[in-house]
Amino acid sequence: MMNFTPRGPLRTNDGPHGAAIIVNADDWGRDRVTTDRTLDCLLRGAISSVSAMVFMDDSERAATLARSHRVDAGLHLNFTTAYSARQCPGRLIEHQQKLSRFLRSHRVAPIVFHPGLAASFEYVVKAQCEEFERVYGAPADRFDGHHHMHLCANVCAQKLLPSGSIVRRNLSFGAGEKGVLNRMYRRWQDNRLALRHRQADFLFNLLPLYPRDRFKTICELGLEYNVEIETHPINAEEYDFLIGGELLRYGPKVAITQGYVLRRAERNFDTGGLS
Repeated sequence: MMNFTPRGPLRTNDGPHGAAIIVNADDWGRDRVTTDRTLDCLLRGAISSVSAMVFMDDSERAATLARSHRVDAGLHLNFTTAYSARQCPGRLIEHQQKLSRFLRSHRVAPIVFHPGLAASFEYVVKAQCEEFERVYGAPADRFDGHHHMHLCANVCAQKLLPSGSIVRRNLSFGAGEKGVLNRMYRRWQDNRLALRHRQADFLFNLLPLYPRDRFKTICELGLEYNVEIETHPINAEEYDFLIGGELLRYGPKVAITQGYVLRRAERNFDTGGLS
């Protein structure tokens, strides 16, 4: 159970009032089924925004749908899953394969800076940013990563993401859910990110769906803080939960934001072990 003790309120200057939760769907454009399921959730108001993959099988169609339905889309940086678009440049594929082999080589690889891959990281990030701008008609101003690899040491140390952009923080965990060193590293990294980027105060994965009381706690945080829930509608369990309106059932006073909305605020709070 998450232990949370607020010390002082977040004072909002704009944006939604009351409890508001950002529900963001990852992998938009990965393939047709993922895009269509996500669009279904969007049209029902079950999610706020999407994180879009480029150089994938359905990336261009997804971008067209996003423009026509005014979908709030950020860039879902991909270093680990093979690009599937037919016209993907061979050089880009080679560089991404090098990054994927390294990042998947060991569970601690993402937190190790690899100087020999610095040029590859820069090239792959730049290529994805340029492709996003080409298909969406505007530069990305919000970033996260497939398998959370946007937080890997090279991307952060090389400062490859635009200053002032929104960048997804680490997942939030309660006391005892992760080891002390793990949580200390996550907090240190989030604090460093906050020096250059905007970010939500808390990030949760939609899974696990049980116990359901978990969502009551998350929704209550949305009364005072910027809370993001990360979801993958391609997962049948998550899709059914979202379409069925289950989140609102457990947080009846909460609103799902329209778009990725961070309320301006003066933050002054004690997470009570949640970070």
